[in-house]
Amino acid sequence: MPAKSILLVMDMLNDLVHPDGMGAKSYVPLCQERGVYDATKLAIRRAREAGVMVGYVRVGFSPDYAECPPGSPVFSKARDNNVFTLGGWGTEVFPDFAPEEGDPDIVKHRVSPFYGTKLEPLLRAQGISRLILTGVSTNGVVSAAVREGHDRDYECVLLEDCCAGATREEHDFALAGLKRYATVTSAGDFTI
Repeated sequence: MPAKSILLVMDMLNDLVHPDGMGAKSYVPLCQERGVYDATKLAIRRAREAGVMVGYVRVGFSPDYAECPPGSPVFSKARDNNVFTLGGWGTEVFPDFAPEEGDPDIVKHRVSPFYGTKLEPLLRAQGISRLILTGVSTNGVVSAAVREGHDRDYECVLLEDCCAGATREEHDFALAGLKRYATVTSAGDFTI
């Protein structure tokens, strides 16, 4: 019997992957170069056709940034740069990957999709044992999801062509370390 799966589309937000977002100079070129947009659309379509749940993980903070850690090298400048504000355009999922009604929306305030979120209760309640992972950045949320998913006894499948780092080096370095913890494949080749 195949494992019950969820496809997680992580941090594919306007702030990061939209050509007009703040990530336009970092994530967008690598996503375009690597075909991440088309591969992610393919993965979502294949999952939906197979009846696999598609969930969305989004980083964001309330408008007063109360959850934003001031000492974080990753998030401390969010308030100053007016990014990752929940309820705004920047934290909406990039339109090409738009959620459908009923898709889980997991909001996180740190790098990990598990820390302080509803992800774990959702997975347990739905009997999910397999995580199919996509998103930006490979060395951030994707890496955290793989490592924490592994340690929580989930089978992890990483769709490499649906991920990007801010640089090719970040992506490649992260991917090299994740192969121990996940099956690495592509949007066209993964087994549903």
